[in-house]
Amino acid sequence: MIEVKDIVKSFDGRTVLHDVSATFYTGKTNLIIGQSGSGKTVLMKSLVGLLQPDSGSILFDGRDIVTMPAHEVKELRKEIGMLFQGSALFDSETVLGNVMFPLVMFTDKSREEMLDRAHFCIRRVNLTGAENKYPSEISGGMQKRVAIARAIALNPKYLFCDEPNSGLDPKTSILIDELLSDITHEYGITTVINTHDMNSVLGIGENIIFINKGRREWVGDMTQIYTTANEALNDFVFATELFQQVRNYVKANGTVKHQDQK
Repeated sequence: MIEVKDIVKSFDGRTVLHDVSATFYTGKTNLIIGQSGSGKTVLMKSLVGLLQPDSGSILFDGRDIVTMPAHEVKELRKEIGMLFQGSALFDSETVLGNVMFPLVMFTDKSREEMLDRAHFCIRRVNLTGAENKYPSEISGGMQKRVAIARAIALNPKYLFCDEPNSGLDPKTSILIDELLSDITHEYGITTVINTHDMNSVLGIGENIIFINKGRREWVGDMTQIYTTANEALNDFVFATELFQQVRNYVKANGTVKHQDQK
């Protein structure tokens, strides 16, 4: 579990995060949503230690990364997996080489042990047979699955995903959502996803944090979001006619799953 308490962050005298508090639960898909410029990216960067808050605390199972000495932060990062917006694969490395990278860099395992772990992760994301292909030889969705395999190679306790569906078609986006959800529940990971994708919000949002103008304005899940009275959240989530129809359908008939939103 990650607990954020009263985080404040400013740049050049302009406050971007105003006393933000939130809890990200273990074994759940925790989503951070909000409009561009809302502060959600600054919050994500603060969570992973790329930005230092002006005040407040960020507790990883009781360990405060804000006040933690540098050597302890380095150790904590071994427990963190990162899925970057553009996948960030090494073009010169094969699928297997990309997944092997964190194992080579951060473990003392034998090569055989590293290969076993890498092949396991590749199987887990359904990419068996693609081990020797290069990123340029596979689709965007497959690249994203390679990035997920690499992110879980070190068996992380915490998984951070920045816009995991960016650039993907709707069908592939749903597959990535379902994969992240499955991995989160199967391995009991604290997964934090920064997203603009409303299909993700309504499909896998077990714990949703809505950031608006630097403040945490709403917390709930994918069922509660349909009946929220928060006008800013309604404007953000149900901005299109399609999602307004989905909301009206849910109000009349109950919850809706991904396949109903196609």
